[in-house]
Amino acid sequence: MNYQYQKVGYFAQAPGQMEELCKQELIELGATETKIAYRGVYFKADKSALYKINYTSRLLSRVLAPLLSFHCRNSAAIMKAAAKIKWEEIFTVAKTFAITGSVAKSQITNSLYASQVLKDGIADYFRAKYGKRPNVDTVNPDVRFNLHIEKDNAVISLDTSGESLHKRGYRLLAGEAPMQETLAAAIIRLSKWDGENPLWDCMCGSGTILCEALMHYCKMPAQMLRKNFGFLYLPDFDAQLWKELKEEIDKQIRPLPKDLIIGSDKSQKMIDVAKSNLSRLPFGENVKLSCHPFQHVKKFENGTLITNPPYGIRLGEIEEVKTLYKDLGDFIKTKCTGTSAFIYTGNPELRKSIGLRTSKRVPLVNGKLEGVLVQIDSYEGSKKRKWMDNNKENTEQ
Repeated sequence: MNYQYQKVGYFAQAPGQMEELCKQELIELGATETKIAYRGVYFKADKSALYKINYTSRLLSRVLAPLLSFHCRNSAAIMKAAAKIKWEEIFTVAKTFAITGSVAKSQITNSLYASQVLKDGIADYFRAKYGKRPNVDTVNPDVRFNLHIEKDNAVISLDTSGESLHKRGYRLLAGEAPMQETLAAAIIRLSKWDGENPLWDCMCGSGTILCEALMHYCKMPAQMLRKNFGFLYLPDFDAQLWKELKEEIDKQIRPLPKDLIIGSDKSQKMIDVAKSNLSRLPFGENVKLSCHPFQHVKKFENGTLITNPPYGIRLGEIEEVKTLYKDLGDFIKTKCTGTSAFIYTGNPELRKSIGLRTSKRVPLVNGKLEGVLVQIDSYEGSKKRKWMDNNKENTEQ
């Protein structure tokens, strides 16, 4: 059977307001004919590029391979479409599956109902052919499918990623308002930090920025801890090509120099969480962690500061948080000569409390929060000095 992705290509889901960044990354990873759409990018790729994109992308949420498109006004159309796909070419009755659905401007208004109908259609197909059906596992299925209905048009896709790609596998514990891994990776990309100077997260929380910085510097594939991918179930999957590609990518991993990445937080509990998360990554022990407020640091010069301060979700916190942002602005101005600071806040109004001129502002979404990344450059004289040439301790306490 010929499947739609073999002719038209794939759709990469992008986190909020990151479509252009995701397009750039896709091109770097071998995608062609990229076209930005709402919350994603259409693209074409050969098998090697598709596997590489899923294994190494730091920004994408999922990559969908469309199997079949069809006219859809009711549940009968979904059942009819389900009967056309040769499901046994994708998975067997011994494997588990799950379906995610989305509907927009459709006569079918409930995405859970639409998913249920497709699930029944797949079950009926297997039952008619083999006398039994595969089980559904919504938590950890072997293979995931996606049903998207918009107006009267529907598409059934195989999720080539499996789990969402933001799930790297290192973060078992998180803080109260964790930053999504894809967002942390996007911020590091936007900062253009390349390891030429030290990177410090002065309010590191559970360490997501630190972990993403480590993976970026060490050239670790974002999914190196992942065992299962959806593309393993594509009818034309090439196991030997995947094995060789993975080995080639893994060979490029390099060690992290000690104290190149630094994290601190006023909470020892958060430092312990960050240490635990970092421990799941190679070279995580080379990230320098310490428990103290940033106000206690004497200076941080000629470096890159990337942080995600609290933004006062609860009532009554906002004034306290405004003071924190003012303190951070004063610290950058007086103690961070030669440093570029990148501050992400889930409340864009708080950037005014920093009290410093920003050289760049980039709107970025974290979950449901429409936040902003601001860049503040604190330069005097020479703009850049390699951290390894600096004989002084970069962070003095």
